[in-house]
Amino acid sequence: MPPRAPKSAVVALPPEVIAANPALKPSRSDEIDEITGDPDFMTSLARGLAVLSCFAEHRKPMTISQAAQRTGITRASVRRCLHTLVKLGYAQQDEQHFSLRPKALALGYAYLSSSSLSVTAQPLLDQIRDGLRESCSLGVIEGDEICYVVRSEVARIMSVALRVGSRLPLYCTSMGRVLLSHLSLDEQRAYLARTPLLQRTSKTQVAPDTLLATLHKVREQGYAIVDQELEIGLRSIAVPVYGAGGRAVAAINIGTQSARVPVSELQSRYLPELLRISRELSLQVA
Repeated sequence: MPPRAPKSAVVALPPEVIAANPALKPSRSDEIDEITGDPDFMTSLARGLAVLSCFAEHRKPMTISQAAQRTGITRASVRRCLHTLVKLGYAQQDEQHFSLRPKALALGYAYLSSSSLSVTAQPLLDQIRDGLRESCSLGVIEGDEICYVVRSEVARIMSVALRVGSRLPLYCTSMGRVLLSHLSLDEQRAYLARTPLLQRTSKTQVAPDTLLATLHKVREQGYAIVDQELEIGLRSIAVPVYGAGGRAVAAINIGTQSARVPVSELQSRYLPELLRISRELSLQVA
């Protein structure tokens, strides 16, 4: 049998090109194809996880065609993945549409229940919520995004719907900047070079040199405030959580409405409480 021709490598496009044309962002299929040269890599499992994950971005039942479009995986492969998920009880089918079943929650719960950071942080974040009457979160870096792994909310309407598992950019969020500030300068530059820095509001910092200076300031002062850079009307403050060896392993933040809480109050009233909880959490997870 003649050897198969190697797959074409995925061309890395400049981040500014991807920012202007989001459709050019590499698909999950592209990301999988880049790893298929590894003899121990299970492509079928990777495709199944990609199909499972795409439900998080689509809040309604999906057809095979929609899942294929979202993942970049062929319809035939997506059909087999969905068929397997249905047979295993993780998904259900209603004519041409598929949706997840409650059993899929076990996959996320496996992380939450096995992570000492998540288990320890929840009651401490609840203290912040109850004391300040503000929603607060704990996040970690996942890829080039901040991933929310613990959330304690108050019953207040916010324009950004955040929940455990939500992901946001690092460069324009308070938790993202806190964690970026603890990377080396080379790592910060590499992140900014490969990331589409979208101007999400008129206040969003997108110039790499400006962001590097901001990250330096965040590292020195020990906290980050992001004022309406993610979305107009939203303001947040974050501090790091340290693990073994003094390494920043997570960040905690408070998010609020800019019309209700001025920046000065974030610093005078919210920051001391965040620092107190951060010290307690750091001691418990180190």
